[in-house]
Amino acid sequence: MKRFDSASLIPGSTWHAEAESEAEVVRRAVENLRNMHGETEIRPDMIERIKERIVDVPTKH
Repeated sequence: MKRFDSASLIPGSTWHAEAESEAEVVRRAVENLRNMHGETEIRPDMIERIKERIVDVPTKH
């Protein structure tokens, strides 16, 4: 399982995404930036910053 905590990029933020793949976590993060923050253009460097902060988390059984 992969996880991105937005607080690792934006101090004070509480949003996070979890998914089986890094690609899905990035997709959800980009969707959040567009829907919740009104971003219309997601720069490649922002994608890279998100990817750098994705961590592996143990799957829950």
